[in-house]
Amino acid sequence: MHSVRLAILDMYDNTPNQGMRCIQDIVKRFEPALEWQLFDVRGKAEVPGLDFDLYISTGGPGSPHDGDGVWDTRYYDWLQQTWEWNQVAGNPRKHVFFICHSFQMAMKHFNLAEVNLRKSMSFGTFRCHKTDMGAAEPLFDGLPDPFFIADFRAWQCVQPNEERFEEMGAKILALEKIRAHIPLERAIMAVRFSDEFFGTQFHPEADPDGMLEHFMDPERQKYIVEHHSEEKYLRMIDHLNDSDKIGLTHDIILPQFLNRSIKAVQGEMVMV
Repeated sequence: MHSVRLAILDMYDNTPNQGMRCIQDIVKRFEPALEWQLFDVRGKAEVPGLDFDLYISTGGPGSPHDGDGVWDTRYYDWLQQTWEWNQVAGNPRKHVFFICHSFQMAMKHFNLAEVNLRKSMSFGTFRCHKTDMGAAEPLFDGLPDPFFIADFRAWQCVQPNEERFEEMGAKILALEKIRAHIPLERAIMAVRFSDEFFGTQFHPEADPDGMLEHFMDPERQKYIVEHHSEEKYLRMIDHLNDSDKIGLTHDIILPQFLNRSIKAVQGEMVMV
């Protein structure tokens, strides 16, 4: 049987980050059943064609509304073509996972919610709550409610377009932590767009060991304490050290997506 083909859409625009390393570390566990290729979307305006079976579109810096008219146009074309491909009966399905920046762009493209600036940046590790539909989501199997997430963002998806959700058959699976003392709408944290399209506002790829090493750097520690508070920094370090928190999320969501998607694609290969 041929290997399943994965395209990773790098949305980091050459900004140093932990996300790409974390994603690649998870993906490598599925070799040789999985062949993968990297596309520098924002740096070189590279987008994959429809000759891949799976796609992971990463997080990245900046506004989900900004683009140069080249890479963003190509990205939305890829997104629409992949969606339309899956609407055609008999086509082998394409499976896509959107993370953070990519999730916001997908929500905007499908007109599922308002994508706007948060009052202040979300930075650190937080509780995340499943919705009723999220409780039945296979990619959340094994996660408690609430579960813990790594969340780094200035933007948010709020004000869901319920008519559009119903039209697409999309489902809101998770919402940000409950803040009883803050009169603000809770942002959408995970959506199943379809049987094959899935996205999270948070970073399911976040690797506790790598993040610990990253954030224990004295300069980064100083920056976080100055900009986000010592309490937030210490809480984040505590959550990273606890295997039942960020470690559990890392071990479940993205690996389950890859495992289930690879099996689905291999099943289609056998039927051909």
